[in-house]
Amino acid sequence: MDHNKHEHHQQQEMDHGNMDHSKMHHDHGSIPMGMAGHDHHKMMIADFKKRFWVSLILTIPVLILSPMIQGFFGYSLSVPENPYVLMALSSVIYFWGGWPFLKGFITEIKKKGPGMMTLIAMAISVAYFYSTATVFGLKGMDFFWELATLIVIMLLGHWLEMKSVLGASKALQLLVSMMPAEAHRVKSDGQVEDIKLEALKKEDIILIKPGEKVPADGIIVEGSSYLNESMLTGESKPVKKEKENKVIGGSINGNGSLKIKVEHTGKDSYLNKVIKLVEEAQKAKSKMQNFSDRAAKWLTYIALSVGFGTLAVWLIAGYPFVFALERMVTVMVIACPHALGLAIPLVVAISTAVSAQNGLLIRNRTAFEESRKITALLFDKTGTLTTGVFGVTRFETVNTEFSKDEILRLASALEQTSEHPIAVGIINKVKEHNVAIPKAEKFNAITGKGVEAMVEGKSVKVVSPGFLKDKNMTIPEGAYSSKAETVVFVLVDDKLTGYIALADAIRPESAEAIQVFKKNGIKVLMATGDNETVAKAVSDELKLDGYYSEVLPHQKVEIVKELQSKNEFVAMTGDGVNDAPALAQSDVGIAVGSGTDVAAETADIILVNSNPKDIASLILFGKATYKKMIQNLIWATAYNSFAIPLAAGVLYSKGFVLGPAVGAVLMSLSTIIVAINAQLLKTKLNK
Repeated sequence: MDHNKHEHHQQQEMDHGNMDHSKMHHDHGSIPMGMAGHDHHKMMIADFKKRFWVSLILTIPVLILSPMIQGFFGYSLSVPENPYVLMALSSVIYFWGGWPFLKGFITEIKKKGPGMMTLIAMAISVAYFYSTATVFGLKGMDFFWELATLIVIMLLGHWLEMKSVLGASKALQLLVSMMPAEAHRVKSDGQVEDIKLEALKKEDIILIKPGEKVPADGIIVEGSSYLNESMLTGESKPVKKEKENKVIGGSINGNGSLKIKVEHTGKDSYLNKVIKLVEEAQKAKSKMQNFSDRAAKWLTYIALSVGFGTLAVWLIAGYPFVFALERMVTVMVIACPHALGLAIPLVVAISTAVSAQNGLLIRNRTAFEESRKITALLFDKTGTLTTGVFGVTRFETVNTEFSKDEILRLASALEQTSEHPIAVGIINKVKEHNVAIPKAEKFNAITGKGVEAMVEGKSVKVVSPGFLKDKNMTIPEGAYSSKAETVVFVLVDDKLTGYIALADAIRPESAEAIQVFKKNGIKVLMATGDNETVAKAVSDELKLDGYYSEVLPHQKVEIVKELQSKNEFVAMTGDGVNDAPALAQSDVGIAVGSGTDVAAETADIILVNSNPKDIASLILFGKATYKKMIQNLIWATAYNSFAIPLAAGVLYSKGFVLGPAVGAVLMSLSTIIVAINAQLLKTKLNK
């Protein structure tokens, strides 16, 4: 199956036969699917689940009634027409339970690319038809129990893997959901009518009420407000918008009403361009061909060649047809990819579960396996290296009459009714300190400079540095310790009394995490929508290898591409819609859990705890997981390489021949070894 050419419309036509489980994760981890594709994938999971359970139930009586199993455990049980009962039960398991593999075999043959499905189908078909022939008189022993167990184990492997990689379809759906369904259009007579978003046209005037999402890109023609654009532009705090300012569809309005003239709708909108970027980057994501798929392909050719070659050699040597056929069947049973088929899915299932228990959610396992190759980490700032919350970093008094807490208390009186990010930050700080907020009277906004009110008989102002300049007041020494901070000043009875500094606080774990990366030879860079001053301050504090400021979503993608062109293996970490295209373009996309669902659904890996240090654990665990996969693949292929010649009878002249029963036992043993080795992965994630 050519996954690089696998387009969306094909998803709706896809059946079980087309699904090569060794490649399945690539499809759903990197190619956007519509609702039909997403639902189809869920239906396939349900179908594999049903086929597994029904086949398992039917396998139990097959095992109980099989003469070989009875010989193993030393009991005797028979029902009337025992061989026919076994054949009937096995026929249902073969034709119904094995149907995905049989159909997959047909698909691979049509495409001239035999692989895992071919090998599975070949093994179960030889076992079934030979066993059926023995029921109707052919001398030899049946393989019904091997056939049944093989199909059950393969169905289980497929089901587990498909569950662990359920798709990326939500990403684009969540992006679209950021737009409201309706808009308030202002008619020429001033009346407001609610219309569907699709009915909006360029130059329409629309009303945006407080707290509502902006339905389209446009220019403000009336009103002012603070708009939260953080999930669209990366700007860490709400931005004040006034007449003639542009607004972006999908941003969230603050506490003011706005009228805007529509500039872009539908395909031309900013958000839709972000959606398109995500789609393109996802489609272009490089894919690593699965080792098990390669091994299965070679094993297919080897098993076919050796199997039919064995039949021919023994017939030419003059041995009976039944003996020659038994040798061929044994080769086919030995080549059965129990171990090979489980080598990867089992490691995937275990690594996914263990990672989740430790704060790492894996969506794209290929990217997870390749995390060991990371040479450059590109971080978003807001919500990733920083908390994403605009909060108080310092507050000081410059007047001995007032304590620090008193400065904070008086300021909170003026800010308690405001939704301005500075006000919210101050109120949150007051709540932390359990300070009672006094009542404010005669409240008044000082245009562009701050607010004022009477508090407990005192005239209190909370103002910007610009107000102090206008009044020729000196900014106190130490007010600015970091260029990343915003500072407001508190005046009591027109005397400068103190100041409060606010910033998007850097995560405590960020500095430690960056040191770990540098020790491991990984470059650490930052790309943010914030301004140059803030970006430089954060970069200097964290001692980054470089930074990019005031970047838009398409520019983040270009940065990733630029790094990739320099042979860097790039991991992008972010939390917002603005990060989604870059997350998709990067070799490994990592979303912090506190961010949007959009970023999380676009990323390959999600940090549930939003801790940058988890990325170090991710890289180490990725290495351990990859090592386990290689170990299992080596064992599975080595076992076949050793056992197939014995099954063909190369030591027959020395009195040793590997019978079908022994071959089946060895096949099962190899599976157990692979399973135990995969379980050892649980001890490898040391946090």
